[in-house]
Amino acid sequence: MPAPARGRTGAAQPPQAPRKQVPPPVTGRKIRFALVGCGRIAANHFEAIKAHAERCELVDVCDIDPGALEAAVARTGARGHADLASLLAATSADCVILTTPSGLHPAQAIEVARSGRDVMTEKPMATRWQDGLAMVRACDEAGVRLFVVKQNRRNRTLQLLKQAVEQGRFGRIYTVAVNVFWTRPQSYYDSAAWRGTWEFDGGAFMNQASHYVDLLDWIVGPVESVMAYTGTLARNIEVEDTGVAALKWRNGAMGTVNVTMLTYPKNLEGSITLLGEKGSVRIGGVAVNQIEHWVFDTPHEADAQIHDASYQTGSVYGFGHPLYYDNVIASMRGEALPETDGREGLKSLELLIAMYLSARDGKRISLPLAY
Repeated sequence: MPAPARGRTGAAQPPQAPRKQVPPPVTGRKIRFALVGCGRIAANHFEAIKAHAERCELVDVCDIDPGALEAAVARTGARGHADLASLLAATSADCVILTTPSGLHPAQAIEVARSGRDVMTEKPMATRWQDGLAMVRACDEAGVRLFVVKQNRRNRTLQLLKQAVEQGRFGRIYTVAVNVFWTRPQSYYDSAAWRGTWEFDGGAFMNQASHYVDLLDWIVGPVESVMAYTGTLARNIEVEDTGVAALKWRNGAMGTVNVTMLTYPKNLEGSITLLGEKGSVRIGGVAVNQIEHWVFDTPHEADAQIHDASYQTGSVYGFGHPLYYDNVIASMRGEALPETDGREGLKSLELLIAMYLSARDGKRISLPLAY
């Protein structure tokens, strides 16, 4: 079997299928969005679209729960549909947003792509590796864009950290630590039958920590190998409520990921710490919203921005969705390239799957995964 192709970061890339030309830029009118799945995260999308009302609009919403659908229609003024097929048959949307349970994303993304519309999917893009690959292939074959929501990348705190890495301010990076110490009570998992299941949700790594796992490749670079443990210590669910992982990057750095949904009595920390030969940084708070430590051997003009970059939030989602939409809208208008397309989304999915394989089989997993 030939080795998988590798992209600019060294991560494996999906086998190339014939790719049709993406739809022409939307000009002379607002971009039209439709949204499927009017649950917890949908509100962030409603507000993000509202924030860009001069460039886009929400024309349709869909949910199989009549109450959730009715509330979304009342809030947004969009037309309501009881299922995806009905929405696709009637909508004028240019792009369909998937905020449904994670395990539904692949089949729904493929259905939307085959209708000729762009797809935006919340995290994680899929819960299985082959499903993620199938999503990318389907969008390639249909000639549509696949956007994967990674709104934390737009946080000013993380933008400054990434710039410092790219500028070489750390010198050689020695070690990395990511902590996600949140709480999800049993009532959270009991609120919907799909929560806490392998098929539709995934556990603390896959669901709650997905955006933090994304930072490991995006900021530090491609991971060489991972070893992990997972456990269901307190919640009555199929998946893990707690997990730990040890990682080695191709640049020689080593690090850890520590995740639990059992923090007492409330969300405590979502952080990333980088230690290098010429600098050390810790970005913490409840959702990487506070620059708590920022020291380098050589001053830089960016250092003056660190106090303004921190912000207060009680939400683990942060405020990145409007900034994420800005790039999506610009991409669809032909003014920019997508910052997090399907292939970019596969990088964090690949690492997540490697963590689960390691925990299941009790061994180190090397990357990239085989296709």
